[in-house]
Amino acid sequence: MLNVNDLTIEPLFRGVNFCVPRGEIVTLMGASGSGKSTLFSWMAGALSADFQAQGELWLDDRRCDELPTEQRGIGVLFQDALLFDHFSVGQNLLLALPARVAGKARREAVQAALASAGLNHHYHSDPATLSGGERARVSLLRALLAEPRALLLDEPFSRLDSALRASFRAWVFDAVRARNIPAVLVTHDENDIPPGGQVIALSRWQ
Repeated sequence: MLNVNDLTIEPLFRGVNFCVPRGEIVTLMGASGSGKSTLFSWMAGALSADFQAQGELWLDDRRCDELPTEQRGIGVLFQDALLFDHFSVGQNLLLALPARVAGKARREAVQAALASAGLNHHYHSDPATLSGGERARVSLLRALLAEPRALLLDEPFSRLDSALRASFRAWVFDAVRARNIPAVLVTHDENDIPPGGQVIALSRWQ
C-alpha cells in the first residue's frame, strides 16, 4: 500500500534569477539531473505534470508563466530538427508563418529565409535528402519565421560534427543579434558559450 504522506518532494534547485537583454544569449550549464531541461520546459510552458514550479517568467513587461505555450511568443530550437518529412522544406517553413502573412507574401518570406541561410534551391526539397547542417538551418529558420519574442536553444549544436558545429553556432548567434531577441541556451559544451555571454551554472539545491 502506498501512503502519500510518506512521499518527500525534493527541489531540483532554488533561487534561480536572471535577466536576458535583447539580442543576447544567456547560457545554462550543469551536470545531468541539475534541472536544465526542467527549467527549459517550464519556460516553454511544457512542464511535466510530475513537477511543480514556483516563480515568475516575464517577457517584454508581460508575465508569461501563467499563459499557455501558444500565447507566450517563445520559440524553441531542439537538438533534433524535428522536420515533417512528408512535407517539402518550403512547406515546413510555411507552417511557421503567422496567419497575418497572406497570399504570395508567404512564399516570398520563405524564399527570402532560405536565401539567407544559403539554401536558395531547397524550397521543394525532401527534408530527408538534407545534410545534418542543412536540417539544422531549416529548423532555426522555422523557429524564426514564427516571429518569436524570445528563443530557447536546447543543445541545438550537439548532433553536428565539429566543423559544422562551429559555423552553425556562429550563424545562430548572428541571427539572434540581428533580430534583437533574448535567447537562453542549454549546453554541456563550454565552446558553445557566446563570447562574453552570461553563464548560469545550475546545480541541485542551488
